[in-house]
Amino acid sequence: MTLELDQDGHLLDYTVWNEQVAQELAQSLELELTAWHFEVLHAVRQFYQQFGHSPATRPLIKFLMKTVSPEINNAVLQEKFNTGLVARHLSRLAGIPKPANCL
Repeated sequence: MTLELDQDGHLLDYTVWNEQVAQELAQSLELELTAWHFEVLHAVRQFYQQFGHSPATRPLIKFLMKTVSPEINNAVLQEKFNTGLVARHLSRLAGIPKPANCL
C-alpha cells in the first residue's frame, strides 16, 4: 500500500488511517507500536475530531492526561515515542495534519 503524504510526512487524507498505517509511519522513528501507543494515537485523533485542529504539545498533554492516563507527561511521550517533537510526531503517527505551530 502506498501512502499519500505531504512534504512533512503527514497523511494527505486522515480518513485512510488505521493501526497498520500508523505502524508504517512509525518505522521512521524505529518504533514498534504497542497497545499503549495506539491508545495515545486514538486519543490524538479524538482531539483532532473534537477541536477541529491538530494539538500543540501542551494542550495535547493535558488532553492525554484526562483521556488516557494522568501519568502522561512530555518526558514519557518523548521516551515512548522515541522523539523530542512530541506534538508533531504524534500528529503524524495519528494520521492528522501537522500542528499549525510546528516548524
